[in-house]
Amino acid sequence: MSLTTSNKFGKISISDEAVAAVASQAASECYGVVEMVSRRFSDNIGHLWGKHRLGRGIKVATVDNLIYIEVFVILKVGVNIEAVKKSIADCVRFNLEVFTGMRVKHVNVNVVGIRV
Repeated sequence: MSLTTSNKFGKISISDEAVAAVASQAASECYGVVEMVSRRFSDNIGHLWGKHRLGRGIKVATVDNLIYIEVFVILKVGVNIEAVKKSIADCVRFNLEVFTGMRVKHVNVNVVGIRV
């Protein structure tokens, strides 16, 4: 599925893969994030063969041009988990709203593990 909107410039469509790539980049740049975790087994196999998926660790759902995001991350040892989760959610929400021009309804951050 994709996001669509219309304005004075015409109709704009943004694929879920593009939204996932922007969200993944934004989340991976946040303090305390060690790695984005693949949410599917096929992504892990592709990673072993050198194929890097741009939207790794992100699940995108769009309903009525509202964006719902799930982020899967591994955090660094010693960080305040709740503060980092909030920071990731805010950063992803801001970047996606700037990129798409549409509203992000919900960002859910899942901490899969802690790593040194």
